[in-house]
Amino acid sequence: MKKNIRMCLVMALVSVMTVSFNSCDDDRNDTAKPKITLTEVGHDNSRHAHPGHDLHLEADIVAEGLIRAINVEIHQEDGSFEIEKSFVEGKYIGVRNVEFHEHIDIPENAPLGEYHLHLTVTDKEGQQSVAQEHINIVEDDSDDDDDHDHDHLD
Repeated sequence: MKKNIRMCLVMALVSVMTVSFNSCDDDRNDTAKPKITLTEVGHDNSRHAHPGHDLHLEADIVAEGLIRAINVEIHQEDGSFEIEKSFVEGKYIGVRNVEFHEHIDIPENAPLGEYHLHLTVTDKEGQQSVAQEHINIVEDDSDDDDDHDHDHLD
């Protein structure tokens, strides 16, 4: 009889410990980080832009935790020039799946050369993912200001 009581107490203790450990596991985040696929960087995916014009940027974004913010940072590889643009309200915020399509203005005073682009997506749970690409800012050698065949949407 004492053996059965001890066995029941041991089983009860194991059960309580199992429940306690499992309840701590419930605090962890099971939602996947946002996924970013850059689909076009520059017109026709050329990976270049011109000072005084804009950089065409497209990406497919999936965020199970819903999008809280999208940040674009473009900085010189060997220099201090930076371009930053944040999207914290509007059509991209609070959604799970979206095609990000924007035109990022490149200032006229942007030095020519190699740059690094970072597209960062933060979900409402605070998780972040970053997509990166090398781009070049090159002199505009075309005489036509609008050398591509799509409309710029604001």
